Amino acid sequence: MGIYILGIESSCDDTSAAVIHNRKILANYIANQSVHKDFGGVVPELASRAHQQNIIPVIDKALCTAKISKNELHAIAFTNGPGLMGSLLVGASFAKTFSLALGIPLIEVNHMHAHILALFIEGQSFEQPPQFPFICLTVSGGHTQLMLVKDYFEMELIGQTIDDAAGEAFDKAAKIMGLPYPGGPLIDQYAALGNPKAFSFPHPNIPGLDFSFSGLKTSFLYFLRDQLKKNPDFIAQNTNDLCASIQSMIVEVLLRKLRMAIKETGIKRVAIAGGVSANSGLRNAVAKLEESDGCKVYIPKMEYCTDNAAMIAIAGFFKYQNSQFAHHAITPFAKFQKK
Repeated sequence: MGIYILGIESSCDDTSAAVIHNRKILANYIANQSVHKDFGGVVPELASRAHQQNIIPVIDKALCTAKISKNELHAIAFTNGPGLMGSLLVGASFAKTFSLALGIPLIEVNHMHAHILALFIEGQSFEQPPQFPFICLTVSGGHTQLMLVKDYFEMELIGQTIDDAAGEAFDKAAKIMGLPYPGGPLIDQYAALGNPKAFSFPHPNIPGLDFSFSGLKTSFLYFLRDQLKKNPDFIAQNTNDLCASIQSMIVEVLLRKLRMAIKETGIKRVAIAGGVSANSGLRNAVAKLEESDGCKVYIPKMEYCTDNAAMIAIAGFFKYQNSQFAHHAITPFAKFQKK
């Protein structure tokens, strides 16, 4: 018979619902919010309003596609944080109400941990899921983390950004160049046509396993400012090379710290997760670690990189098996919590 879990994701600007049967995804629907493009970034108030409009239709579609009724569900899993508080509250409120109405358990999920657990969804490109322990580089618009994953529930944060996240660096670089939001995927697209060694942008290399991207962003800003004084058409004439160069620099920082983590821990099982794990430059660079460093590499399918409810559902599945249920008085949290 197996276990059916409904996953709900609403941490930022995407409303998503998924149904999982054991480790197999039966449905995974995402409603994107295009309203933010005009503002050059996510507007929290608009995001929460859109979640309110989207959440019921998205859940209905997920249940319909999975071909099960709500009464067949064993539990409701939802993102409890980190994220935008208004957005989180919409998903949390619906999940609580739905679980009470159905009389089934409520499961709260850490959004960042769920990105990692997405690697355990059936149907990935690798034959077997990662063996514990492994190192996961989790990279998104709001977070950049190196996590030592010891099991489904024990994950040790061994490195993180001290300022901007890598995804934020991509988006800010795109904004500096005048590219529309969201700029990260556009940089990846243009980078494929450019020379990654065309330009270099000095940036600090901080000690240890922590990351810093604010210096790189500032260096990129000043470089373009100086070039535009000489040639007002500099960006338009060099878009591909600029994108390839800034992407190469960001990936270089990420890879350097990942290699340091491999050396310090002695663990050669490595994975990437989060929205920026969809970046082709990062995926290609990490894939090469198998040959260059003798690592076993796990790279998620594209549909499980960006925010989605499938990762919430798989996290809920593991928690259900371990009877890790939440009280309905639980409240969402905006910032990442280690525990």
